[in-house]
Amino acid sequence: MTRVPSGKPPPARSHQRRHLLGAARAGPGQREEQGGVGGVGEVLQVLAEHPPVLASATGAGRGGGSEEGRPVDGGLERQQAFVVAPRQRRASEGQRTMKTNRPPLPHGALIELRRWNTPTIYNGLETYSKADRRSYVNLEEVHDFMPQMGPMVGYAITMVLQPGNPEHVQRNPDAWQQYRSYVASVPGPKIVVVQDLDKPLTYGAGWGEVISNLHRALDCVGVIVDGAIRDLDEMCYAGFKALARRLCVSHCHAWPVRWGCEVEVFGTTVKPGQLVHADKHGFVAVPFGEEKKLLEAARFMDTNECMTMIPSARATAGRTTAEITAQVDEAWRQFGRNVAKKSIGKGEWG
Repeated sequence: MTRVPSGKPPPARSHQRRHLLGAARAGPGQREEQGGVGGVGEVLQVLAEHPPVLASATGAGRGGGSEEGRPVDGGLERQQAFVVAPRQRRASEGQRTMKTNRPPLPHGALIELRRWNTPTIYNGLETYSKADRRSYVNLEEVHDFMPQMGPMVGYAITMVLQPGNPEHVQRNPDAWQQYRSYVASVPGPKIVVVQDLDKPLTYGAGWGEVISNLHRALDCVGVIVDGAIRDLDEMCYAGFKALARRLCVSHCHAWPVRWGCEVEVFGTTVKPGQLVHADKHGFVAVPFGEEKKLLEAARFMDTNECMTMIPSARATAGRTTAEITAQVDEAWRQFGRNVAKKSIGKGEWG
């Protein structure tokens, strides 16, 4: 958040904000030098001692909790086994934990997937996916506000917000702390997928400079929010990518309503634990159980295009229209033969 110097001493909240950002941005070695233990554990400790205040001390502008007055993790049973949300609840609610397994893809595969744009990932997925092709991509327009950062890839963690409702904080004043425990419990890299219940209106943004830095410290690489973001330059500086509907000025009553649940964003349902690939074109939420073939299929489809269709359209010098048409037709057929030989499906040719 950019502020104009006023010549007055900074308020207590400014000190709190610097403390939060410092804890989120400092590396483990730096935190050890400062007398901390380093890592995620210390970040969570700092956040517990200094919870971010998003509005007045009276709670009139904070909001939190679910419609039933507490966070819910509906849909956890539908997550992949490696996703877990062992959240801290109020003592009267008890605790609930789940076992975890390794993510379906090694980190190196995710790094390689990030080298392609999202349409290429879609091209690979559609060759073998048994799901409806309309079900795993955004159906509504989405804006990538950091296209210079390239694609992002990670496993979905989910949240529901309603910045226009000031009552949520009264239902669960500890929602942000409980939500952060959920985020820290899930292996990364992670992409936060956020449903805004105020849609189509926009009262405020749950994502800005502070929240982005805190999530970056907990191994999140970006956010897809069916609402607004703010502090765009500061989010870029934090290295935190964002796809959203729009920009806005206020955070209003941004407070977690629920998390670890199925959400609907940009016309598409996303479940916690789904592998997500996103860039300036939109996003793909890979159906459960279809992750392992994705890298090979995307690599193959990209190579197949480069060896058949694309050169047939470019190597046209000195050729007649009839010759060019015949050349493209043959390349089209060869592309299909290559796909059939690979036995991964027909893709856009079927």
